[in-house]
Amino acid sequence: MISLRELMTRRDAFTGLTMGNYALARGMAEAGLRVATSYPGSPTPEIGAALLSVPAEERPYYFEFSTNEKVALEIAAGASMNGHLSACFFKSVGLNVAADSLIQLSMMELVGGMVVILGDDPGANSSQNEQDNRHFARMSYIPMLEPATPREAREMFLEAAAISRRLRMPVFLRLTTHVCHARERVDFGPLPEGLPGWEPKFDTKNGPYVPVARTVFPLKEKALRKQEEFGRLMEVSAMNRVFPGPKSPARLGIISAGLPALCAAEAVAAAGAPLDVLKLGCTWPPPADKLCDFMSARDEVFVLEDLDRVLETEIKALAFDRGLKCRIHSRKGPADLMGEMTPPRAAAMLASAWPEHFKAPPARAATEEPAARLPQLCPGCGHRSAFHAIKKALPPGAITVADIGCHSMGFMPPYEMGTVLLSMGHSVSTGAGLALGNSSRKVVSFLGDSTFFHAAMPGIVNAVVQDSDITLVLLENGTTAMTGHQPRAGTGEIGDKIPLPRLLEAMGVRFVRDVDAYKQAEVSAALKEAMDHKGFAVVIARHPCMLKFMREAKAKNPGLKSSRVAVDQSECARHYTCVAEFACPSFVRHDDGSVTVHPELCIGDGSCVQTCPAAAIVREKPGEGK
Repeated sequence: MISLRELMTRRDAFTGLTMGNYALARGMAEAGLRVATSYPGSPTPEIGAALLSVPAEERPYYFEFSTNEKVALEIAAGASMNGHLSACFFKSVGLNVAADSLIQLSMMELVGGMVVILGDDPGANSSQNEQDNRHFARMSYIPMLEPATPREAREMFLEAAAISRRLRMPVFLRLTTHVCHARERVDFGPLPEGLPGWEPKFDTKNGPYVPVARTVFPLKEKALRKQEEFGRLMEVSAMNRVFPGPKSPARLGIISAGLPALCAAEAVAAAGAPLDVLKLGCTWPPPADKLCDFMSARDEVFVLEDLDRVLETEIKALAFDRGLKCRIHSRKGPADLMGEMTPPRAAAMLASAWPEHFKAPPARAATEEPAARLPQLCPGCGHRSAFHAIKKALPPGAITVADIGCHSMGFMPPYEMGTVLLSMGHSVSTGAGLALGNSSRKVVSFLGDSTFFHAAMPGIVNAVVQDSDITLVLLENGTTAMTGHQPRAGTGEIGDKIPLPRLLEAMGVRFVRDVDAYKQAEVSAALKEAMDHKGFAVVIARHPCMLKFMREAKAKNPGLKSSRVAVDQSECARHYTCVAEFACPSFVRHDDGSVTVHPELCIGDGSCVQTCPAAAIVREKPGEGK
């Protein structure tokens, strides 16, 4: 396999096996990208890893992980207005954060071109919902392309960039989780020579760039006309193509896009069914004439898609408007509108319309389900230590509010910290709402340091101004841990360091306590003091992400051997606090009731030592216990 740096810097054409996100990043380089921005989130962060694999002094492009998705989108938009080809990418729910500015972009003359890359997540593999961002394309008048494979991810980025520059409009590229992470042999082209310079090309003559009052209507008309022109280009695009069935041309057909189209083609091939599959590469605006030609030549079609009835709604409206007689089948109940598409699911859905050609999969034989395995905080995680201390300090009936981050897992047993979760940065404001008229139950909100900068500061300002009677526990681990340790604002990795205590005080927070999350007695004491304070109070529970810390330490010193902990069996009273309450995955409870420490999981941080009522957890010296 080719290295990531070679993938991004090799100047000639070549073929390599790679994942969808990496293929897309190479496509960016081939297209002559000048500016890329992002806020990290699965399933797209590997795009950033690929862009960063080129040393900063060798990059022909500028790249940054921005404070949030709205900022990332606006920087990319500004760069495009200045004549530079730009792109921004983020997770599916990230588009919500960027939507306020996104909706205006189709009305702007983006002279450099701009591609907005979405990582949608059917099946909620890494998201709090299955948000279908195809709706945004219609609402914003921004065209949308949908690749189904790593090869298409690269090819469609090149196409999107070319059309965006030609029409001076933004273009969506919608990937889904398995397109991002699938691997395929991809044919790559050469890198461009002689990229345009960085001279500013912004000119108000390309505007107006201010959509207010009377300027809105000519700008909106311009956006609609560009959308129509994009649609005409898609009518003849090879991205929309027919996969002929075994007996083509058939009187039956399937209309689909992206990964579901490949699932449909596989189901048809497996069944030997007489159906053709029209695979759309462009889903907004849909290629109306191509769709009508396909439906006019068939008696029945099935619209197969992930998640919402987006294609189905457009296709049914189109067929009605054109007076087509083709019968249109679609998915049936709520279960078909959830989860990822697979070939067996596609076959089962198609069987509901054509049982003579497809067989529904047999019912699974009743078997004993394996025990559920809950996600785990990493060994040594400071959040675990903080949760353990906080749970002891909370009064009965306290309401705890979660936020987005590694600490979101605190809502699961045994910690049960954070019983409400909406979105990034919501915890302070939601907590303030829960505190209104509430004099009997303490409200404690949790927040990560990355999310603090991302979306929480307005809520904190509001809590300061209103003096909301809540306690905020700000869990500071110094990185964007959940998505792969991308740098966050304020750590000093990028730009200047911004100490959180000083920033909170500057924002007007009168009660701030800063404690090491490993010092559990101090965490408990600080929380009790904060809850006794009438009004808004903040406890910073800080400790570096130990996964990142240990990786960096071992990279600097490959021979590093850390000490571990062990259970002194002569002292162990089998309280099981280590397993049932602290719940570090390093502890193993055996059938005979004894507890030992798994040597491959323990990192030797020792945060567990203070939790044992019998003082049976002891430190080993390096080399012991082997």
